[in-house]
Amino acid sequence: MAESGEEVDVLVQRVVKDITNAFKRNPNDEIGVIPCPEARYNRSPIVLVENKLGVESWCVKFLLPYVHNKLLQYRQRKHWLDRELVDITCTLLLLNPDFTTAWNVKELLQCGVLNPEKDLYLGKLALTKFPKSPETWIHRRWVLQQVLRQCSAVGRNTRQQQGEAEAADVETSQQLSDHLARTLRQEMKVCCDAACRYPSNYNAWSHRIWVLQHIARGNVFHDELSSMRLWVSMHVSDHSGFHYRQFLLKELITELSQTPASSLTITTTSSPQHRSNTVPSTISSPQHHSLGQANGELSAAELVTRDEEKLLGFNAVLRLFHQELELCSDLIQSFPGHETLWSHRRQIFYLWHHWRKEHQHHGSSNGGGESLDDGSHSHVNGQKHAGEAMEVDGATLPDQRNSKRLKRGVLLPEPPALSAEYDFVSDVLDKCRSPEERRFAQAYRKWIDAVIDQ
Repeated sequence: MAESGEEVDVLVQRVVKDITNAFKRNPNDEIGVIPCPEARYNRSPIVLVENKLGVESWCVKFLLPYVHNKLLQYRQRKHWLDRELVDITCTLLLLNPDFTTAWNVKELLQCGVLNPEKDLYLGKLALTKFPKSPETWIHRRWVLQQVLRQCSAVGRNTRQQQGEAEAADVETSQQLSDHLARTLRQEMKVCCDAACRYPSNYNAWSHRIWVLQHIARGNVFHDELSSMRLWVSMHVSDHSGFHYRQFLLKELITELSQTPASSLTITTTSSPQHRSNTVPSTISSPQHHSLGQANGELSAAELVTRDEEKLLGFNAVLRLFHQELELCSDLIQSFPGHETLWSHRRQIFYLWHHWRKEHQHHGSSNGGGESLDDGSHSHVNGQKHAGEAMEVDGATLPDQRNSKRLKRGVLLPEPPALSAEYDFVSDVLDKCRSPEERRFAQAYRKWIDAVIDQ
């Protein structure tokens, strides 16, 4: 083994070169350290097998101090255009991605030595070994912000060139859209892989939320909620994964509560001509209201359609809560003894409780608010085990007369009810054999008594 300083430098330089060549030859998808206390063979400590990059552990104690000191020397001299700096930085980040100074060498990107795609690839590879590295996720968001700025700049330049052909403008816009779509899919996969490698990976799920808020276009929350159903069913103890699901539910509920049903993928029995006249995109504009006042029939049709929109939005939210509580019940019964599931159920029922209270005044504007308020409060503040389901259903819906106009022929699920929660807890306590499951169920019932049933 190398003893002198010169021999160590030669060894480390060869290892850095081998890592760089491995990057150039094959696209690696995973990196790891191979347990090997000492060099057994006269060969390179870098092992590449089926796009898996391995580093023998004996060379790390020589490699890491060398690249660390080299990076600090380059940083002091500000030699940003040296190719060796790129290789040293990449090697250091693969071995220690939480070294903030290495990620802060943003001049490599600004000078054009390293492009954003390669930087994202480097971070993706580092996350396979260190999936919870906070500095890697922070730098990844910074790189994505640079990508978004570049796309915005290209879009502005394209719009300013009015003399160019419109076909070129459309093609450029399509390319930008495809590029963002690929970036979105890549980030979703990186987050999913990191969450699978490290349980309750808060940094990965927080990054996924950021990506949805800044890169995603259109209504993607419903698709995300559906795709996450299988994942949470296979990771019933992952608190961060269920927290992400709660974020999706909140976003969907807010969107359904504010967006008219005419923009949703829900169809009614109205004719196309009737919908085009009564539900335009500027339905709340002053000009539209003045036209409605001038034409009595249009105003009446508009009121009817807006009532249907409110009812459709309410029913969509009701289905979301019902499906989520049903999923939670199935998981609790199938996988007893997991506190994460009970915490998730507590959050969902708390969200329903506050959503119902905040939207009671919407029902009163179309004549159904009194029944919503009285039915819900009589059920919550009344006896805990003596609620009648039919009365709750009729009381919770804004107005049953509106549902006749929809003529959809689909029975609505029962709204979340306090008596149903007590019954569920009692059923779990009667059947469970695990002391932990009994403790979680009793804690959930105490929480209902203290927070909801007041």
